[in-house]
Amino acid sequence: MTEGVLLAAFGGPQPGCCGRRTDCARGPGCEAPCFVSGILGDDPAQAGRVAEVVSHYRHFGGYSPYNRLAAAQADALRGELARRGRRVQLELGFRHWTPWIGEACQRLADCERVVGVVLAPHAAARSTDLYRTAAPRADIRWAGSFHLHPGLAQATADRLRQATLGWSAGRLNRAALLFTAHAIPQPAEAASGYRGLVAASAALAATAFGKPEHGIAYQSAPATSRVPWSTPAVSDALAALRDAGHEDVLLQPLGFLVDHIEVIYDLDVEAQHTAARLGLRLTRAATVGDHPAFIGALADTVESALSA
Repeated sequence: MTEGVLLAAFGGPQPGCCGRRTDCARGPGCEAPCFVSGILGDDPAQAGRVAEVVSHYRHFGGYSPYNRLAAAQADALRGELARRGRRVQLELGFRHWTPWIGEACQRLADCERVVGVVLAPHAAARSTDLYRTAAPRADIRWAGSFHLHPGLAQATADRLRQATLGWSAGRLNRAALLFTAHAIPQPAEAASGYRGLVAASAALAATAFGKPEHGIAYQSAPATSRVPWSTPAVSDALAALRDAGHEDVLLQPLGFLVDHIEVIYDLDVEAQHTAARLGLRLTRAATVGDHPAFIGALADTVESALSA
């Protein structure tokens, strides 16, 4: 039986037209506005928020490293599955850029059995359900969550160790450990148990790092919204840590798997500005990316779904 794997991921703007809109101007710089409006909606009422988020992409040249980093994860997973003797066709598809999830499914048309994996660690409608409904193939066997897999915790702990190389034991002991995840609307948060999923992953990662005491903050929420989003925001969490007497904060974006714009702008630009204003030293650890332990977790997840 021929087996296939669909990796469903978020995506980010790349040079050239994505083909989402027939009325696209297809001119220089069209990519980020089209990408962001595709997420937030082609609604004039969203114009201000679209412009705000587009400015984050343009701060880094108008494009995102997300697709390249997700492709590296796909390549690593393909190699790990082959090492385990699993000869599968693995295709990467994006929810918000080309190659679209539907295009990836088309390339898997000759596979008799297909497993789908959403490249998001914590299940919620925005991070899982929309990816699944974007796949036109009805018989995809969607893999379970990997948020409790030891490989995710190990990879996260290793990224924290890499970020603190050269630190004294005293500095590491005094520093506050803060994980972040993407904020979502609180009604969706309650319906999906999202906070509990994030908390469980964070506890495992902190223990693997050897620093069980930690905090969790939420990032990338809109400045204004008709419904409340996940709290505390990163800026509020940093202020609370400073009020508690901390001078060092070690931060890791547990809810993100690669360093894309919502990480490198919201944390490396905005959060760093906030920390500087508060008199904090903020050290940001990398996302898990293609760390071997995390790729092993994905491979285990795929194999479990193929064997079910």
